[in-house]
Amino acid sequence: MPAMDESVRAQVESYRSRFASLVRQGRQIHDALLSYPSDTGAMVSLRIWQEDCGQVVNELSGGNKSNWLARSFSSAFLVHSAAASVVEEVPAVEIVKRLLDVLEQAVGSLSGIVPSGSSELPPLRRFDFVHDPELRPVIERAYADGRHALDGGDYELALLTACGILDAVVTDALRHRGLSSMAASDVPAGKIADWPFETRLAIAERTGLIRGGWARLPAVAWAYRSLAEDEGSAKVRTAISELDARRATQVLHVVMRDLDPGR
Repeated sequence: MPAMDESVRAQVESYRSRFASLVRQGRQIHDALLSYPSDTGAMVSLRIWQEDCGQVVNELSGGNKSNWLARSFSSAFLVHSAAASVVEEVPAVEIVKRLLDVLEQAVGSLSGIVPSGSSELPPLRRFDFVHDPELRPVIERAYADGRHALDGGDYELALLTACGILDAVVTDALRHRGLSSMAASDVPAGKIADWPFETRLAIAERTGLIRGGWARLPAVAWAYRSLAEDEGSAKVRTAISELDARRATQVLHVVMRDLDPGR
């Protein structure tokens, strides 16, 4: 297999970094559940972690459910009864152990993911569903930066980036739909870009572009523009938690699936 060029090497290292971060988080969750199996905070962290694992697995497998990595991820949640082949629920700690095994296998196989004759990995994330072609590369770069920020513990930047991308893709979808076709949805006056962030999301739902998952955004997300621009909000910005950042990122993924259902 030919040597990887620098862009492919950078993608491989990005995936390795993301998997390493997920492995660290998984081990912490595993230890917490061993000590307190019913701890609410640990269970919330587990749900968020599982979604983050699913996102990177989906990216690396190219959305192909028959890919070995995607199959391993899915099977981690199930156990078959030897007596009657009945699918049962797996205890949370066992799920964490299995997912950790899947992640570690993925890390070990990264160098073999690029097929012979190929010069690149699956992209970190493509935004082909965005209608404005000039906006796509900007969002793709921002998405990669946001993932690096989240994995690196910069939760402020991760949240602001996720909200900015969410704002951009929804605005793009509304513009493509057009004001005239939204007249029956009681839209406010003025340009779409001038509507408040929350208003754009609500109208996107009313017009059928997205579903209601956007309402799960943390409270701090609604002021993301002022937080990004106003240095006087430093205290609020530094109070942005990991949970805030991960929830905003998850909402972004939900809305992206709504706008790109074939993904």
